[in-house]
Amino acid sequence: MLLNKYKERLYWHCRRLMVSHEDADDALQNTFIKIWSNLGNFRGDAELYTWLFRIATNESLTLLRKKNKFVLKHDSDNDTVFEETLVADAYFDGNEIQIKLQKAIKKLPEKQKVVFNLKYYEEMKYEEMAEVLETSVGALKASYHHAVKKIEQALKTDE
Repeated sequence: MLLNKYKERLYWHCRRLMVSHEDADDALQNTFIKIWSNLGNFRGDAELYTWLFRIATNESLTLLRKKNKFVLKHDSDNDTVFEETLVADAYFDGNEIQIKLQKAIKKLPEKQKVVFNLKYYEEMKYEEMAEVLETSVGALKASYHHAVKKIEQALKTDE
């Protein structure tokens, strides 16, 4: 029941962090294994879907670190490979502006990327994000503000 209800939302959350369909699938599989293994430990302190998003976020970031795909140094070769991955991906149906947006998001620091994705794509409230990311609402608002400014600047310089 959990799988059917949440798999699509969790997949796209993982996908926005991972970019590649295969990596997002791996993160999602790891997420549901961890959910199944820990379902008995769910205390109900948070809403179920925020607990699920916390697990999916952690699994995605762990996989990114393991595969060394999250690179803080962005050179033109990485950007070219990233754009080719998006364009060649059968699961991505984006136009030029969507590719520019994804490139701008990719350049964000990890925390800002996660906060931006949860707010922009998932339309999650700051209070829910605070539960998912285990941080304060104020810190999240600041991270989102900085992320938006960086994305705006990246889109302006890309024109």
